[in-house]
Amino acid sequence: MREWQQTLQTQRWDDHRYYHHCRVNQSLHLISAISFLVAYVYLFIDPVVSALIAWLISMTTRQIGHFFFEPKGYDEVNQATHEHKEDIKVGYNLHRKIVLLSICAAIPVLAFWMPNYLQWAVPQAYEDTPVRMTAITWLFLGVAGLLFRVAQLWWQDSLVAGLAWGFKIITDPFHDIKLYHKAPLYLLRGERIDPMEHVNAKGLAS
Repeated sequence: MREWQQTLQTQRWDDHRYYHHCRVNQSLHLISAISFLVAYVYLFIDPVVSALIAWLISMTTRQIGHFFFEPKGYDEVNQATHEHKEDIKVGYNLHRKIVLLSICAAIPVLAFWMPNYLQWAVPQAYEDTPVRMTAITWLFLGVAGLLFRVAQLWWQDSLVAGLAWGFKIITDPFHDIKLYHKAPLYLLRGERIDPMEHVNAKGLAS
């Protein structure tokens, strides 16, 4: 249990210090986190609504922050290149995200024009409209993406690393709200990049 907690803390710390320098990205993560919590609630009420919120709002705002606003140059705070950070990223780096999002984008096309390709995976109760079929397939895609990466990390590193990352992803909305609830305020004050003084302080302390 101690190893699992330490692994989880390390993964969360590295995710923050390496990939969330931009206040715009942080603010979008705040929006994403709040909408993910709404999606969690709706998972027990209406899984179709839950999936639509998660993929159309939560994932969209989250990935816009990473792809378009997070700096891609040399990371002075951590003394690391963007390429190095992409190579060591525990979860989905930009390349893996492109693959996942491409599958996500293909699903509604199939649901509207070739629904028979999805019917094998969708319960009959959700095959009545393309929107409902898309939503449920997206829901399955989210679960599959999570389990696939957990299995990869188990194979490449250890079961502890995989399970810690899976737990991190599920609880990220709570952690992101804690970390980034002030990001919009900093952004309104004109601070586009987080100075990451706490990262430097921790580095000096260690």
